Amino acid sequence: MRLALAQMNPTIGDIAGNAAAMVSAIARARDGGADCVLFPELALCGYPPRDLLLQGGFLKACTDAAQELGEKHSAGLTLIFGTPLPVGGGNGSLPTRLANSLLAYRDGKMLDYYDKQLLPTYDIFDEDRYFTPGDRTVLIDVKGTKVGLTICEDLWKGEDAGFASHYADAADPVAQLVRAGAEVLLSASASPFVLGKSPRHRAILKKHAMTHGVYVASVNQVGGNDELIFDGHAAAYAPDGTLIAAGAGFAEALTFVDLPTSAAAVSDPVSTASDEQHLFRALVLGVRDYCRKTGFKSALLGLSGGIDSAVTAVIACAALGAENVTGVALPGPYSSEHSKSDAYELAKRLGMKCITVPIAPMFDGAVQTIDPAMGAVNASKLGEKLPDLAEENLQSRLRGTILMALSNRTGAIVLTTGNKSELAVGYCTLYGDMNGGLAVLCDLTKNWVYRLARWMNENPGACGFAGSPIPVGSIEKPPSAELRPDQKDQDSLPPYDVLDEILQRYVELRQSAGEIIRLCSGRPGFDEATVRRIVRLTDLSEYKRKQAALGLKVTGVAFGSGRRMPIAQGWKSP
Repeated sequence: MRLALAQMNPTIGDIAGNAAAMVSAIARARDGGADCVLFPELALCGYPPRDLLLQGGFLKACTDAAQELGEKHSAGLTLIFGTPLPVGGGNGSLPTRLANSLLAYRDGKMLDYYDKQLLPTYDIFDEDRYFTPGDRTVLIDVKGTKVGLTICEDLWKGEDAGFASHYADAADPVAQLVRAGAEVLLSASASPFVLGKSPRHRAILKKHAMTHGVYVASVNQVGGNDELIFDGHAAAYAPDGTLIAAGAGFAEALTFVDLPTSAAAVSDPVSTASDEQHLFRALVLGVRDYCRKTGFKSALLGLSGGIDSAVTAVIACAALGAENVTGVALPGPYSSEHSKSDAYELAKRLGMKCITVPIAPMFDGAVQTIDPAMGAVNASKLGEKLPDLAEENLQSRLRGTILMALSNRTGAIVLTTGNKSELAVGYCTLYGDMNGGLAVLCDLTKNWVYRLARWMNENPGACGFAGSPIPVGSIEKPPSAELRPDQKDQDSLPPYDVLDEILQRYVELRQSAGEIIRLCSGRPGFDEATVRRIVRLTDLSEYKRKQAALGLKVTGVAFGSGRRMPIAQGWKSP
């Protein structure tokens, strides 16, 4: 049989638009001689639909569209696609139980349905909230080949994300299919991109193929949906572990594979691209789709001349086009001359507009207005003694106010530029530099921001630019918020190599302060006082993160829906 794996980029809730995209892909698959076409998990409604599943009318719209799609567009091939269904596969406007399902149609008739058996409920996943697990093994016949149906976690079993223990006592859907006689396993997936996860997916697919002596093919959703990014990267493996088909990453694609086959191994885009390239493409796709799916056509951001705003600007221009991105230089009383010149040099290299709005007049007026109030509450005047956190935050908030005023007038989304290291320890200002609609770098540590910047400059063609996009000065100068004279980040933070490892261990690996101290004993910078201070700052800054802009997730644990820490709490890391 000839199989077509259809990577598609659905918009959550746009059932008619998603169905139309599927009809187009079905036509291309038919033209390519496909006998069977497989779409991703919940392709019809988009993943993750979250509480839309609980809204009156949503499920009926899905079931009506699924029936029309299957009955009208499955002529001459087997059509398999994901959609929510009432438990039992029937129709219903408001059932008490839902399933995350696959429907299989051929020549206008439903062949069978399959309900996902393993429901992930960890990190950003919350499928137990919505779905009832299936208990049926489903095989369909395609041109004499027994094809087994699975959905995403049925194959991964948490192994790709470090949560395999969740399924220690669960039945194995793959083993059940093989025992039932499956010769080909198909997996419809909607697994979000996480740096380094795609190779683990490849290894799991290959293991299933070789362990059970069957063909295994998987297609993943592509595109950005809110904070989640999906990378596509469809794949098919032969029983001997040979990769016989591989879809492009971060783009819609239709990948064909003939089964059985003796074809040689194909090149794998997962392994031929660097981590930096995967990360760049993921962030560009995340920005582009967030803006496209929410209706924004342009963006603006503050340009400080520093590394974070520079990398954010490159991503924004690659995602939206330089003509649709505006940089705003916002020099204040302590801004250096090179911060302004680097901002304009960056804009010139990218071909984007840059304007200057000095904050000094607003700052002076604000100080004159606020100082009498400070006196009334027996507090010192702004800037009377440096460092002065209130004075520093005032500058940041004035910048945020200007950016939001420009956003209101132009309709452009404000992109925040803070990184994960800053967001972790609270080196960011509420209602200031945290203002905006999308946090592009909030899941990248400072070291990763530098790493990505250097890669961009070494590979401008891969980023869509003729020359290196980022001024060398933005990369080489010591990072500073420039909110007081001669300020440097390292005045009050450990070196970023130390800070980022402490954060990676505490946030992503969930190690306690004591564990970090023990495991890093003897290493410069990892003394007990430093580790406990960084852990404490991370805990104390939770209230800021709860008010932060939506941020793109690219690591195993991001600050967002996958990390749910209380703000008012008394736990102290041992």
